[in-house]
Amino acid sequence: MFRQVETPRLILDRAVLQRNADRFLARAAAADVVLRPHLKTAKSIAVAKVATGGRMSTVTVSTLKEAERFAAAGFDDILYAVGISPNKLSRVQRISDETGKRILVVTDNRPMAEAMAAFSRDTGFRLQVLLEIDSGEGRGGLPPRSPELVEIGRSLAEAPGLDFRGVITHAGHSYAVADPAAIADIAEAERRSATDAAVALRDAGIACEIVSVGSTPTFLHARSFEGVTEARCGVYAFFDLAQLSRNVCAVEDIALTVLASVIGHNRKAGTILIDAGALALSKDVSANTFMSDAHYGHVCDPLTMQRLGELSVAVVHQEHGSIPVEDPIWFERLPIGSLVRILPNHACMTAAAGYESYLVVDGDRITAEWDRFNGW
Repeated sequence: MFRQVETPRLILDRAVLQRNADRFLARAAAADVVLRPHLKTAKSIAVAKVATGGRMSTVTVSTLKEAERFAAAGFDDILYAVGISPNKLSRVQRISDETGKRILVVTDNRPMAEAMAAFSRDTGFRLQVLLEIDSGEGRGGLPPRSPELVEIGRSLAEAPGLDFRGVITHAGHSYAVADPAAIADIAEAERRSATDAAVALRDAGIACEIVSVGSTPTFLHARSFEGVTEARCGVYAFFDLAQLSRNVCAVEDIALTVLASVIGHNRKAGTILIDAGALALSKDVSANTFMSDAHYGHVCDPLTMQRLGELSVAVVHQEHGSIPVEDPIWFERLPIGSLVRILPNHACMTAAAGYESYLVVDGDRITAEWDRFNGW
């Protein structure tokens, strides 16, 4: 199937992707929340349509390049889920003007609220804004009980050129644990942070239409979505060793792999060299916290996807990956020119490495090539 495929290459299993998407769409429907898929990993129109179930609306992005491409493809209601800065406002306006699509932006501070109000006043363009809440990760956002919450919320709601839409939070610290019960506790804290902030704003007379939470682990393990209107997840479409190591998925749920070629044997060092290094796999090792043999990815048979013994890519250089082998039989089993598939450590970083497309497989056939894009 892969004999003439140049490597390294991103391989996407269509059936697994579809199964993952259907599972999350069904959970969202059962919880009566909107699934707003985060497309920062996929960066692909074709993948986006699978993730939304064909619904051309309510998606999440992390770059304005993504917003441009998804808006141009017809997706509406696009949430740019990174704190906005003044130098990006003109581009937001241009995307919206050229496509007619809604772009929602996020902030957590008064200077940016003032900058957005000034921009809207000067240009006549109405920005749609969410206020970011910190639900425990400590990265960005206001504490849900911060006095600034209502103050900034009111300034956004009362600015003539702004449409204040609600609150957003992300429990990224859910990736730091592997116990489902602990993830469920973080999910509840995430929910409470967002809903408490929404209640505080509403009690102050400020409308809060959107209450947005996110992260694949918390979405799966949440005990309740009461008060939540939407959930943003992303890595679930592909999954990876980081999620497997945290008991969030099974190995059969990993849809994204990297096809690589064996390009060298170093019998003295006991290593097999492949043409997938840091730029093909990334240098993310987040799975190793709970899976010590993950390294930069598990090495699998290219067709069956069964792991080859306990082989992992242990060292990466820019274009080279090294696989330590204790038994020299592997030099015969993986001769020069043979192919392997790597289960990625963190799919978001692997896919972001610069690939231009996905080679889509269905069973034992290559069925399509789906474009993807990079950049900001």
